[in-house]
Amino acid sequence: MHVDLEPKRTKHIQPSPYLHQTAYWGRLKKRHGFEARAFDIFLQDESGRRSDNGEAFRQSPGPSEEASSDMLVVLRSLGREAQMAYVPFGPEFLPDEEQRGLWLEHLSERLRPHLPDSCLFIRFDLPWISPWVEDESRYTADNQWCGEPKTRVQEMRMNFDTEHWNLRKAPTDLLPKDTVILDVSAAEDRILQRMKPKTRYNIRLSTRKGVRVREAGLDELPLWYELYCETAERHSMLLNDIDYFRSALLTEAGDSSSPARVRLLLAEVSGRPIAGIIAAFSGKRATYLYGASSSRSRGFMAPHALQWAAICMARKAGCSEYDLFGISPSADPSHPMYGLYRFKIGFGGRIVHRQGCWDYPFDEERYEMFRTSEMRGPAFAGS
Repeated sequence: MHVDLEPKRTKHIQPSPYLHQTAYWGRLKKRHGFEARAFDIFLQDESGRRSDNGEAFRQSPGPSEEASSDMLVVLRSLGREAQMAYVPFGPEFLPDEEQRGLWLEHLSERLRPHLPDSCLFIRFDLPWISPWVEDESRYTADNQWCGEPKTRVQEMRMNFDTEHWNLRKAPTDLLPKDTVILDVSAAEDRILQRMKPKTRYNIRLSTRKGVRVREAGLDELPLWYELYCETAERHSMLLNDIDYFRSALLTEAGDSSSPARVRLLLAEVSGRPIAGIIAAFSGKRATYLYGASSSRSRGFMAPHALQWAAICMARKAGCSEYDLFGISPSADPSHPMYGLYRFKIGFGGRIVHRQGCWDYPFDEERYEMFRTSEMRGPAFAGS
């Protein structure tokens, strides 16, 4: 297996269901001072001839549409004269499961000459479904996912048949590994039928209690941000600056091959905002990114109303999937994201366990220093 890369302008990144692998995302990162680069990916035969893009890879596990055979790479500073190359939710295509590590190794080595000398490692935030999902021993008697085995076992499997044995499971995952994805291609009645009765009841209850959801303009972002700050304090979350959200709403990529639309929705009672979400629409997939709500208005079930409004908006936009973007790996009450697990599985989607972040070090000594500090400190906010 041989991999070849060809640089291209980020505006020519192919359409993708993954928001983080679009021209829109590249532009958003540039607005925040990051350098974004794009590459076409090819396979070569033994004679060095490139295979056709359409035959180069089989489709990744996303069922709704084909993934692209290119890749967005974001360069992120790690301090003085040190960077990492971050590939959010990429690459999308993959060979057969037993060749994943070999393919990533070849891809990393081909990417190395296109990166600064100060780049310590590549971090792939893989969108691929974890191979351990098919292992029956990774489930409890009541079919609860136990998660992946110890890091050492994961690395042995990933590096099998590689030349350098250099792929490392990252200490932290920057984007959600575990999520719920809804099929929103059906009629609204059918989508409601798939939900758990309590979720369906709460959606209707919110309407009876006078909750109204509407799309809000940029000038109303401070109203949402006030709720967001309250939510972050309530859950001890890392807080993003309001300018981050403002740029997400302002960034445009309509002249590119892979635009995306980011929308702010507010839920109100008698004209007073009590909750809101930010959602993105990219290709055939919509993605829930951020939510906020008032602790004093829990009885109105506004988060349920907001998600239902976003689902309906996704359908109207031509999306077939809605990614609820982040849950605990299983129904473990001790997990900090267990509340999100209970809330999001109520909407009736399929639970997805992705493979998460994997690193390919170039400078082993400095990479280990960064890895140690990362294990001790907080993870990066956002992606």
